[in-house]
Amino acid sequence: MKRWQRQTVGMAWGMGLCVAALACAQQPKAGTAKASGFSAQTVEEKARALAAKPYQEPPVGVPPSFEKLTYDQYRDIRFRDSASLWREEALPFRAQFFHPGFYYTRPVGVNVVEGGKARPVPFSTEQFTYGPLVGTPPKGKVNGFAGFRLNAPLNTKDYYDELVVFLGASYFRALGKGNVYGLSARGLAIDTAQPGGEEFPTFREFWLETPAKGSDTVVVHALMDSPSVTGAYRFAIRPGERTVMDVDSTVFARKAVRQLGVAPLTSMFLFGENDRGDFDDFRPEVHDSDGISVWTKNGEKLWRPLKNPKQIQTSSFHTDGLSGFGLLQRDQAFTSYEDLEAHSERRPGAWVEPVGDWGAGSVRLVELPTREEIHDNIVAFWVPDAPVQAGAQLRFSYRLSWGFSPEGAKAGGSTVAATRVAAGSKPGARRFVLDFTKASVEGTGPVEAVVTASRGQVLHPRAEVHAVTGGFRAAFELMPDGEGPVELRCFLKRGSETLTETWSYLWIP
Repeated sequence: MKRWQRQTVGMAWGMGLCVAALACAQQPKAGTAKASGFSAQTVEEKARALAAKPYQEPPVGVPPSFEKLTYDQYRDIRFRDSASLWREEALPFRAQFFHPGFYYTRPVGVNVVEGGKARPVPFSTEQFTYGPLVGTPPKGKVNGFAGFRLNAPLNTKDYYDELVVFLGASYFRALGKGNVYGLSARGLAIDTAQPGGEEFPTFREFWLETPAKGSDTVVVHALMDSPSVTGAYRFAIRPGERTVMDVDSTVFARKAVRQLGVAPLTSMFLFGENDRGDFDDFRPEVHDSDGISVWTKNGEKLWRPLKNPKQIQTSSFHTDGLSGFGLLQRDQAFTSYEDLEAHSERRPGAWVEPVGDWGAGSVRLVELPTREEIHDNIVAFWVPDAPVQAGAQLRFSYRLSWGFSPEGAKAGGSTVAATRVAAGSKPGARRFVLDFTKASVEGTGPVEAVVTASRGQVLHPRAEVHAVTGGFRAAFELMPDGEGPVELRCFLKRGSETLTETWSYLWIP
């Protein structure tokens, strides 16, 4: 993703948090247009028909004055809480909408589904208040919205918290109980960090199923379009300690795709304990996620701390069977961030768990250099080994969980809690100190650090019980051989028993 596009997305999410809920307006109703039949196959049929036609860029759908809104002006347009969809019916979910304009000049259609029928939700200026920085509402017809958010009683039974936002291209993000917004997800990522630039598929239209009274789930359908692909998506969303989305997607390829990124996650890493760089900042760490976790079906669990590299860096974790992957914020101590505004310790992680067999492929991690925390410079996604040819139809189903521990009870075992890097005891050597959490199994006998390096010499590997945390600490030194990068791995064992996940790190001189 180009850096200016990342900045745009980061600003958009910030504005999503600032759209206040104000009172006094009519609740939006389904449009006067004739209702159309809707079923689980409706969106897939639309995507298939769209893929058979040449791609057409959607036209700008707002008056010129709203194309030129500044960031502060866009923030001054606020949705009225009393206009929330489903508010009058006292349903367990409510929908609110984002005004088109600023960077969101091509509105998307939103429909409400009830009783097997779909009707469009019409845009109306009465749904919004326009502050002094904006003045008068837009004149002329506006077809659709920039996006929408869903609210639900997430943290308490009596208040409808913001739960999930769909806004911009195919981006969306959600919260588990107690979280504040951090990383985001996308429908697809195409040619990320590839020569020739990245392509950004867009959700063109949404269908919101009216939830039943007392239901714990709300269902959203989305139609995707881009020069290379179209797609039909279904999201079944359940709020909780871990907010869970069951995602079903069908993708139609208009043309061959070099790199298809499935279930992409996007986050920000400026600096941390393992990679502080030269940032002169009062905060010890600044990031929305501190590492990527990858689980394979053969039982291997990998953890790689994130970095803010000097140049674009891509890592690939190949497996014949994927159990899950995610970008996580494991460090949840306020003292690690000291940020009373951002509260990075409350940022959620996101975990992707395939449903069915995705076959052979790779989890790919892309880390881009950045000097500012407004940039989402981390992307992770699944790339199938099988090439995507023109005319192909692909199906991917997965469970996407958001929360402090989105992996759930399956996490288990001893995991990496911290990575620190410093000068070694000899000129040119680097020292690595790794902290692991307490193991879930008890035992006696010495603990051994098993360390491997793709090249160079590993010196003084050792492991011991961490007297303060009850976990373990491992330490070793690397004496590099040459100037190139070194792939490092470390795990702890006691006798023949593996105690921890595998720490994986790409060290670059």
